[in-house]
Amino acid sequence: MAHADYFPVPHLEKTGRERQGRGRSSTRGPLARLIAKFAVVAGVIACLASPVLAQDGTGAPPENAQARNYGGGWVCDRGYRVEGAGCLAIAIPENAYATGRPFGSGWACGRGYEEVSGTSCNPIPVPANAFLRSFGYDWECVRGYLQKRDACELIVLPADAYLTEGTSATGWTCIRGFTAEAGRCLPIAVPKNGYLTNASYGAAWACERGFVETRGRCDAIVVPANAFLVQDSDGLGWRCDRGYELLADACVVIDLAENAHLDQSGNRWRCNRGFQLSDGACILGR
Repeated sequence: MAHADYFPVPHLEKTGRERQGRGRSSTRGPLARLIAKFAVVAGVIACLASPVLAQDGTGAPPENAQARNYGGGWVCDRGYRVEGAGCLAIAIPENAYATGRPFGSGWACGRGYEEVSGTSCNPIPVPANAFLRSFGYDWECVRGYLQKRDACELIVLPADAYLTEGTSATGWTCIRGFTAEAGRCLPIAVPKNGYLTNASYGAAWACERGFVETRGRCDAIVVPANAFLVQDSDGLGWRCDRGYELLADACVVIDLAENAHLDQSGNRWRCNRGFQLSDGACILGR
């Protein structure tokens, strides 16, 4: 009886553990199956992605490629372009060079050549008396010649003129004291008491200080008493001293009203603060 009472206890404990183990197994089953499914999907994605990564230059460098200096992977040599998992040679026309850029045609024409139809490089036609510019894709006439369409024509320099740099219409300009007219340089008629302005546009001459232009002449400015000369091309050429006002062609002393002061110009007056003008006088304001 003692043995019979003893053996069932371990048997019952073992059965309970087995049941407990089966319970845990039934709980973990769906999670394990889900993880397994994700593993399969990840494997498929990795298989599909491997050709794309090869196109991006990852993995071992193929022929005509070299490892990147940074970041891993590889790049095609100059003159080659990524094609699938390798590097394919670029068809470079004569008189062109490989750019090494991953976009565009992969080549560019050399100095002195221009691209034609995206397939060839033809020499840039440089006319007589011209030279290629420094960047090599255009030309310029030598000094003394002027570009006319696709040619360089000799500049006919008139008397009293000199050659100019740049792309002016004529390629020359008149020396000081002359003005261009009908392909010639004519002397500028400067009146007495006038001087050359050296301006490229506008008046070719101006009157000296103290003189005013009148119908092509430089007449002396008559400055009245109590006035001084001013640089005023549109006015009288003079202005009244401070404390004087213009009356006709003279400067008369200002009759300053009581409770008034001269304004900023010095040639007019106004009432002090707190006063207002009334019949020529400054009265207290209301």
